[in-house]
Amino acid sequence: MDGFGKIAPPRLVAWETTAACNLACRHCRAEAVSEPLPGQLEPEESQNLLRQLALWEPKPMVILSGGEPLMRPDILDLAYLGTSLGMRMLLSTNGTMMTPSLAKEIKASGVARLSVSLDGPTAKEHDSFRGLAGSFDSLVQGVGIMRAERLPFQINTTITAYNISQIPAITSLAEELGAIAHHVFLLVPVGRALNLASESSVRPEDYEEALVDLKTREPFLKLDFKATCAPQYNRIGRQLGIKGSRHSGRGCLGGQGFMFVSHAGEVRACGYLPLAAGNVRQEHPMAVYENSALFKSLRNREEYLGRCRDCEYWSICGGCRARAHSAGNFLGSEPLCPHEPKKRSDNFACK
Repeated sequence: MDGFGKIAPPRLVAWETTAACNLACRHCRAEAVSEPLPGQLEPEESQNLLRQLALWEPKPMVILSGGEPLMRPDILDLAYLGTSLGMRMLLSTNGTMMTPSLAKEIKASGVARLSVSLDGPTAKEHDSFRGLAGSFDSLVQGVGIMRAERLPFQINTTITAYNISQIPAITSLAEELGAIAHHVFLLVPVGRALNLASESSVRPEDYEEALVDLKTREPFLKLDFKATCAPQYNRIGRQLGIKGSRHSGRGCLGGQGFMFVSHAGEVRACGYLPLAAGNVRQEHPMAVYENSALFKSLRNREEYLGRCRDCEYWSICGGCRARAHSAGNFLGSEPLCPHEPKKRSDNFACK
């Protein structure tokens, strides 16, 4: 492994273990389908990936995601292997497939935390968004099983035009369900979410207002709260003088503490940024993370453009690189951030 270790390793690696899923969510980044797609990493390749990730020191946390990872037959074998290699293993599921026996197997595999997605405070809103009648009830039943088995879980919610006003109610429901954390994700127009973006757009000012409201409520919540794919949340906290949670870090972590691996082995800075920096079938993930042109650009402020480059909050925010990409340039300005930097550079006026 000579030549590696010059860049701090990622704290978190998200691995799309499969593109197969039993739901058809309206915002799905992966455009998941009912069966595994051709090219999915085989069991031996998957085990090798985990062994390679475990070479980093400190070892990263690994999210086993999808699609629906529980549709992959060897998923708990992979969780057990990652745990035995000394990594903290997390599992992202929609919660609809949970059974008491499965919960026991998940616990035995060493999974440290599960995340389940809840996108509406009632069955009507959630089921409509998830594309399956009864998914809300299945989720509630699933988290009840997790609690009985003492499996820690968090609730993930994607903020869209359809539920932006319901986030406080969803947070309250997450508390009632026994979640230890609520993570909200600002919608990124990629995959099936492109259709959502075209159906109903939300002004940057509306998102800003929602994030200000969330930040104001955060100190009074009984569970951990984190805004993801919303790097401006850090700026808002700084402007309001509200201290961040113990999980607060840089806003956009793409290439700076975070790495994504697709079901086919593509290494990306983020699951929402459809730019491949390499593939674990041909390159060591450590080499891609440290040396690829894409990751180097994301770590170099001098290559950024527009308001994000000039912003006084760049070090704690950085703007969402995936939304910037959807607007034309992954190094450009964050399109959902209305903040104007104190100083502007005439040479970098790209929006």
